[in-house]
Amino acid sequence: MQAVPRITVEVPVLGVGSGPADYEELGQYVGALRRPNGLHLTLLHIGVLADFARDVTEWTKGMTPASSATRETARWLQALRVLDGFSGTSERLIVLGGGGISGLEVDVPEQVHDYQVSLVQELRGLLDRLLVDNVDDFILSSPALGFRYPHWVPHVAVGRPRSRSREPIGIPPVTVTFGASRIRNGQFLPEAG
Repeated sequence: MQAVPRITVEVPVLGVGSGPADYEELGQYVGALRRPNGLHLTLLHIGVLADFARDVTEWTKGMTPASSATRETARWLQALRVLDGFSGTSERLIVLGGGGISGLEVDVPEQVHDYQVSLVQELRGLLDRLLVDNVDDFILSSPALGFRYPHWVPHVAVGRPRSRSREPIGIPPVTVTFGASRIRNGQFLPEAG
């Protein structure tokens, strides 16, 4: 059975360091290093669209049907402005979530932070149009959105930590190059009619 795809706004990683060897060097700190061609930095996680729509419908006590929430969210995502590609630097690996994922913490340009903040502000506007009250409470409690922390830490998940320690690990500075923003799994969005 195929998993239902999660929808995110992300930027793809185009390169780590000066070549594949720089990325492979991370293997000394990270187990089960992910393939470089799938690496990305998530700017905003929406989750499974049907789950997000259901969260909206439940929160609004049916005032916003799931079909409307799905359609409006797809339209909103497809209308988002694109963030141009950029480069950042990483000097440490951090442990993410419950401790099962290791990520490069990336120092990104200010315009990337500004773009991510604008995405959250635009998400608030979408939720307001969907008749969601107490928008911030909804954002923090929606299982689909999965917001656990109000503060965004730019990172690229690269594999599994080799140790159980949750302490960050310093690494030699490496440049991480990113492409333009895109909607991950956008091909699964319904047509915005």
